Amino acid sequence: MAIFPSRTIAWYTARMFLVRVAAFIIGLTVILQALDLLSESGKVLAAPGNTEADLWVYVSLRAPQIVQLFLPFSVLLATLVTLATLNQNSEVVIFKAAGLSAHHILAPLMVAALGVAAANFVWNERIATRSSATLRAWQDNEFRKLPKAIPKPTQSWVRGGDDLFHAETVAGSGNATRLGDVTIYDRHENRLVQVVMAASATPRDGGWTLTNVRLFDVASGSIEARDTLAFPTRVVPRQFTTTSINPNFVAMWDLWPQIREQRAAGKPTDVLEAAFWHKISGPLSTVLMPLLGAVAAFGLARSGKLFVRAVIGMALGFAFFVADNFMLAMGNFGTVPPLMAAWAPFLLFLLIGEAVLIRTEE
Repeated sequence: MAIFPSRTIAWYTARMFLVRVAAFIIGLTVILQALDLLSESGKVLAAPGNTEADLWVYVSLRAPQIVQLFLPFSVLLATLVTLATLNQNSEVVIFKAAGLSAHHILAPLMVAALGVAAANFVWNERIATRSSATLRAWQDNEFRKLPKAIPKPTQSWVRGGDDLFHAETVAGSGNATRLGDVTIYDRHENRLVQVVMAASATPRDGGWTLTNVRLFDVASGSIEARDTLAFPTRVVPRQFTTTSINPNFVAMWDLWPQIREQRAAGKPTDVLEAAFWHKISGPLSTVLMPLLGAVAAFGLARSGKLFVRAVIGMALGFAFFVADNFMLAMGNFGTVPPLMAAWAPFLLFLLIGEAVLIRTEE
């Protein structure tokens, strides 16, 4: 009933697995970073004042993204290579002859994968989020020198009922909020009635006070100018002053308070909630890889089906990544609840992997 009946075998297989994980992630990162640098180096050096040193800055910002993206794939490939090697050398037969079950053989790999998942989580939240935010700001600035303080983007598009608000500038907060170059698309029953354009807008009870207003009536095609206009709407200043959130740029422990702030402002948060839960389920998917790739470990190597088994294991692993991205996209569209979008693929393939293992080996 022990999880590790033999500590020697457990350490031996776990060490094989971790060495191959490190080899794959380092190799993939070097190759993909080199290819990416070839395509982006011209843009980096084209910015005034940039030198070859800025290429290394680009590498330091881009490499964490590559590691974040391809670490689960590296774990899958390392699993297949490790298990296929053990099978090819008849070591799996030796393990079984010593009394180890299929779960005993996979347990050290899954524990090692859990450690990789923890390291992946820390890497994503402490390093990749910051580098991604800095790199996006640098790219948006066409690789020119960035100011020390990067302003946080605010919401320029806001919906209130059927109406759509757009503001070029947002300043202040609460009752002191001031919008600049405002355009309001006044709609009734999803039909555009008029377009209201104003130089500025300040909040008032039940709506906004607009100045230097031009009214475009859709039905008649006429334009009317007014000095001021009281526009009633459910849109409140907080909807403009809350920052625009990209979950890829925010650490998990900072994301949930911002989700609560967005919810308090009356904004939809399903996309952010799905991303929040996926920050846990994503790194944890590495634990599934030994289970999904287990078919490569068992069966007689001399039967000539080892390659077929490895392909089946790879197909199961890539099917998980496809299902994970599909469910996350469904959650972004609001088709499924955020919790289901983040965790359903993990639980589904956990059951599939266990069913295959128990049915074929246990």
